[in-house]
Amino acid sequence: MSTNDKPKLLVLVGPTAVGKTSLSIELAKMFSCEIISGDSMQVYRGMDIGTAKITTEEMQGVPHHLIDVLSPDEAFSVAQFQEWCKELIPAIHGRGKLPFIVGGTGLYIESVCYEYQFIEAGADEDFRLAQQQIADQEGPEVLHAKLSAVDPKSAERLHPNDVRRVIRALEVFHLTGDTLSSRLEEQIKQSPYHLCIIGLTMDRKMLYNRIEQRIDQMMESGLVQEIQNLLNQGYARQLVSMQGLGYKEIVEHLVDDVPLSVAVEKLKRDTRRFAKRQLSWFRHMADISWIDLGEGEKFSTILDSARDIIAGKFLTDLEYNSKHY
Repeated sequence: MSTNDKPKLLVLVGPTAVGKTSLSIELAKMFSCEIISGDSMQVYRGMDIGTAKITTEEMQGVPHHLIDVLSPDEAFSVAQFQEWCKELIPAIHGRGKLPFIVGGTGLYIESVCYEYQFIEAGADEDFRLAQQQIADQEGPEVLHAKLSAVDPKSAERLHPNDVRRVIRALEVFHLTGDTLSSRLEEQIKQSPYHLCIIGLTMDRKMLYNRIEQRIDQMMESGLVQEIQNLLNQGYARQLVSMQGLGYKEIVEHLVDDVPLSVAVEKLKRDTRRFAKRQLSWFRHMADISWIDLGEGEKFSTILDSARDIIAGKFLTDLEYNSKHY
């Protein structure tokens, strides 16, 4: 099947706080898209402020998928995301719309773009329990250091707080002798889609300033109360969802009496590190057309650049509405 015969899939990636949301809405209106959230945290209901979840007003009538579909105590995996996208993409095409994945969770998005095959390595419950005990007793950083020693590429991708996925990466190595990162690298990157992937980037200092401003806004918007509400509803701090950026740090303030100023500074530091890992992941992805959001760059100029990339990739056979730019 030639590229032009494959179903079209538009993708927008970039680090946290780079400005994906506002651009995605204008592009979605321009090219008649339905958006699929490519974020591993925005699936959870009640976790709005800490995930910078788009509001109904911000959607401006553009349909969004995979937002608010799970409770915080439900598991969510890359394989589940891939399966949902396999159902959503043809359904969106069937409605005469263009599927548009927008997000920052690199592995999840890449697994859909290139139809990764997830081969189970098996399971060792005793090993998992032993690693969890290490994380509980000695701290997640100790467990993460173990992963760094055997699979540095996976360790670079995974945050120490993401204990479940760190344990899984260790378990794969324990059971097979192969690293999880090597298994991912062995995937044949042939896409079932006619892809157009746009990546957003900007000067590191400028991005870090945006991250800090976003976190300050989250605090003003009630992040502490949002997390207190989750704890009051019985959602345990050990849940994968509650280990997400913004949640773990504030839980330490609410439960462990860590001063709020210390928790916020830790959140800013961890988010900067997360953005750096995101950029590193995307830099290794194939087929990305990059847009550098320079200081003072007009939004209309950025929108024009994205529009031209999409029109070029899809050979302008998509109708777009010129009044939106």
